[in-house]
Amino acid sequence: MEDILMNAEMEMETAIENMEKRFLNIRAGRANPAMLDGVMVNYYGSDTPLKQLATISIPEARQLCIKPFDRSCISAIEKGIYEANIGLTPNNNGEMIILNIPALTEETRRGYVKQAKEYAEDCKIVLRNIRQDANNDIKKLELPEDDIKGGQEDVQELINKFNKIVDEKLKVKETELMTV
Repeated sequence: MEDILMNAEMEMETAIENMEKRFLNIRAGRANPAMLDGVMVNYYGSDTPLKQLATISIPEARQLCIKPFDRSCISAIEKGIYEANIGLTPNNNGEMIILNIPALTEETRRGYVKQAKEYAEDCKIVLRNIRQDANNDIKKLELPEDDIKGGQEDVQELINKFNKIVDEKLKVKETELMTV
């Protein structure tokens, strides 16, 4: 039974980490290199992550500079940024690409908060599925009924703890998004 609980806890921690990674892609009006994590560039026929092709720096709070290691791939990087559909327009000066991050409007902020809530809800669904799997695994063990109930209560305590973590992280992200 301990193995089932430990396995469920590890899976729940992974679900929280995935939610946090998704939260990074929601921008808060400030430049963050993580915004470009999902950008893939067609480099000599193969899709390559942008961060393998260039250095990404933040010269100002609302600006990202992308300096490719190989200048010949600037147009491919621009195309990759357009195709990633992250809502930013690249400006190419021949040596580097500059991304200006526009200030967020109230409406945009609310949209991002809604998106963050969806990610949190997706995480809670994953947590519930993990709980259900753990409870089913506990039922499969041929144990006395009291032990099975105790195990299921332990799983419930675990999901309560992780749901609380999800709510706290969502609240932090909401505050970050709504702060002007």
